[in-house]
Amino acid sequence: MQTELSRKLGIEHAIFGFTPFPAVAAAISRAGGFGVLGAVRYTAPDELARDLDWMQEHVGDRPYGLDVVMPAKKVEGVSEADVEAMIPEGHRQFVKDTLGRHGVPELAAGEASGWRITGWMEQVARNQLDVAFGYPIKLLANALGSPPADVIQRAHDQDVLVAALAGSARHARKHADAGIDIVVAQGYEAGGHTGEIASMVLTPEAVEAVAPLPVLAAGGIGSGEQIAAAFALGAQGVWLGSLWLTTTEADLHSRALTEKLLAAGSGDTVRSRALTGKPARQLRTEWTDAWDDPDGPGTLPMPLQGLLVAEAVSRIQKYEVQALLGTPVGQIVGRMNSERGVQAVFDDLTRGFERAIDRVNRVAGRD
Repeated sequence: MQTELSRKLGIEHAIFGFTPFPAVAAAISRAGGFGVLGAVRYTAPDELARDLDWMQEHVGDRPYGLDVVMPAKKVEGVSEADVEAMIPEGHRQFVKDTLGRHGVPELAAGEASGWRITGWMEQVARNQLDVAFGYPIKLLANALGSPPADVIQRAHDQDVLVAALAGSARHARKHADAGIDIVVAQGYEAGGHTGEIASMVLTPEAVEAVAPLPVLAAGGIGSGEQIAAAFALGAQGVWLGSLWLTTTEADLHSRALTEKLLAAGSGDTVRSRALTGKPARQLRTEWTDAWDDPDGPGTLPMPLQGLLVAEAVSRIQKYEVQALLGTPVGQIVGRMNSERGVQAVFDDLTRGFERAIDRVNRVAGRD
């Protein structure tokens, strides 16, 4: 699965794997792909440095990258406490009432929430970059549009390629104009923040819009046959995220959540603002239903919603409250029905890719 982009990066397969787990990212790179570690969960620079040290020890000489979340719009002079103060009391009460109906216990006295999304705030992301640029990363990806111009320049000065996710051809052109190197065309089917255009439509539109910049296809891809289809549409690689959640190297800290993912079908996800305030595809649960109910208070804009629900999400995860337990995941969850190692996933992807190429050759009369 070689393309011009994969050869440029020195990887065997043009498969880019986004994951919040260092062990998964390292395994993806070792398997011949390109592991991309998600940084949004790192609230302290030393935590990110610790895991990048671990990555360095476990990828050998294979390349890897980092994914950050830098908002497109910057608000000066606003602290996390200032943002917290903007949350209406009615929304706080709604969280308490919803958790109370499901009997979700409180955290222990003095126990801090294990899930914060201060990583959505620009200064936190910049602190992460100060750490990351001290390591030999080969790619910097941003999940919320193009990074600021100075960040792009800083990356290029260190020979680091810059990628940005796009949900439309218009977004892709904006990224190209901003000077990024790779567009990740993320379709409606994808997990996490995503737009409203399906991958089959979006990928060729993005390829045409930004040519000759390379495009990675993302959203709903979990088989070698789908990778072959992405290449046929003009992509120079694929960006896979959800598929790694049920690998044996992943560390979800919840057996109940893993079992929910393994049991879920492709119709068991929903695009909801319940987690961050922006539409994000995730498992549909009674928690997402409560926030999407027109009789409820409705969600708050980013980053207010994420700060509002941070402790609640930690409690739901810690106590594995089945009805409320969820995670960002794409429609490809319907194919994620067994736990396998990352290498086994790659083996399956390469076999499926070969089957697809053989099939196309037969159709074209070239067998």
